[in-house]
Amino acid sequence: MYSSDMEALCTIRQVAQRTGLSIDTLRYYERIRLIGPVRRAANGHRQYRQADLDWINLIIRLRETGMPLTQISYFAQLRRQGPQTTTERHLILEDHQRLLAQQIQQLMQHMEALTEEIVCYKEREEILAASSPAIPFPATTTEEEEGIR
Repeated sequence: MYSSDMEALCTIRQVAQRTGLSIDTLRYYERIRLIGPVRRAANGHRQYRQADLDWINLIIRLRETGMPLTQISYFAQLRRQGPQTTTERHLILEDHQRLLAQQIQQLMQHMEALTEEIVCYKEREEILAASSPAIPFPATTTEEEEGIR
């Protein structure tokens, strides 16, 4: 589907497939003004532009990195206000980036602690294996079978 300026347009179903969001979530995001207003065809069907997809993908990225929906809503409100809010939006993204960096640092510390713990367990297993007598495998025939022969 193309608009008069030959920009590719997507249906809500196509956007849902491309983003992994449900159609209901897309409608909800439009209702709470995270996205939109989305262009409509003459029949009332939504027509998403690439700019809409880019914005939806940013929303998804912000959500997946832990930004609360209320803060994303505020960010969207600033975006609707236009270029005069560019600096404030930039600062919001930098704050979020700092929080992510802290979370990553914490996760790395947790990873290091788990790695050390795993090494300790492996060493314990090696000590146990070395100090335990070998467990013989059962013979292919039982003693009763040997007596029968």
